[in-house]
Amino acid sequence: MRIVIKIGTSTLAHKTGKLNIRAFEELTKVISNLKNSGIEVILVSSGAIGMGAGKLGLGAKPEDIPTKQAAAAVGQSELMYMYDKYFGEYHHTVAQMLLTANDFEDEVKHKNLTNTLARLLQLQALPIINENDTVSTAELGIGDNDTLSALVAISAKADLLIILSDIEGLYTADPHKNSEAKLISVVENADEVASLAGDTSSGLGTGGMLTKLQAAKLVTAAGIDMIITNGGKPDLLYDIAEGKPTGTKFLRK
Repeated sequence: MRIVIKIGTSTLAHKTGKLNIRAFEELTKVISNLKNSGIEVILVSSGAIGMGAGKLGLGAKPEDIPTKQAAAAVGQSELMYMYDKYFGEYHHTVAQMLLTANDFEDEVKHKNLTNTLARLLQLQALPIINENDTVSTAELGIGDNDTLSALVAISAKADLLIILSDIEGLYTADPHKNSEAKLISVVENADEVASLAGDTSSGLGTGGMLTKLQAAKLVTAAGIDMIITNGGKPDLLYDIAEGKPTGTKFLRK
């Protein structure tokens, strides 16, 4: 089984932008155990800008592009250092890949991308992918890691895309604002739930439910299932691996 796991900023960091060490430890432990069981894992990890903002003492996610790119440059090295440290404790080797939209659009670059991913998995390495925020912007690049994770899942011919969010899945309304909102466990057609997207983005993250539904449209059209679940509960990844109902599952077409 080959899965792509997208990890959002809200899963990795406190609202201050500083690393949530407890969450990081638990998440890397579970993912390491999944790899030990024989599952091939690719991570698409947000968090570089948020962690960079925290390390630079900015207090909040920067608004202007040069500061965002500076924060990404600082945060990406910090992020990969932590991944290397924690996955290394479980004897897993990590590999960094920073991508832009052109890497998927250009035929030669895309072939190189897929070849590199395939070889890393053959070598039992754990690819950790992020958009190259130091050189790309939302206007010129992919813009959010939900979309990036969908493109990676399609390129890697994954069996499943898992998006870890700050909520349990897709609800009938925004659960942060409506206490009567109900979780939707299965979605057969992502187009039919587009009106439920709303805005559930965190202060340090990029994108909300809308970008997740767009990712669902991409991967399900390519024959890949997708699940949105709570990144604050890493053990749910075990349930997903065992085929148990978890979060919201978007069925492939």
